Amino acid sequence: MNDQDMQVFKLQADVCKTLSDPNRLVIIHALREGEKSVGELVSILGTPQGNVSRNLGILRGRGIVLSRREGNTIYYRLASPKIGEACDIVRGFLQSNLARNQELLSSLRMDNNS
Repeated sequence: MNDQDMQVFKLQADVCKTLSDPNRLVIIHALREGEKSVGELVSILGTPQGNVSRNLGILRGRGIVLSRREGNTIYYRLASPKIGEACDIVRGFLQSNLARNQELLSSLRMDNNS
């Protein structure tokens, strides 16, 4: 493995750390529908504006979202639709695992009742 490959893996790990917060994942999910203002995101998340702004700053710092100002309002959008696709892949993996675990649990319960 060369230095460039290792640098890419480190950057990937940093992005994964950034995506480890559920509120940030909700923001990404909301922005898949299109550009949103901070106020709209506050309403969607139901959390204080400071919390939403802090998470948006982290996402912006990693290049996951882009922002633009229109008057006093700041709007955010995904930098690339690929980030939403990546989240879908992970979410699909988790849903498959959950379904398998539920089937296993049901099977174990049936065995115990026999």
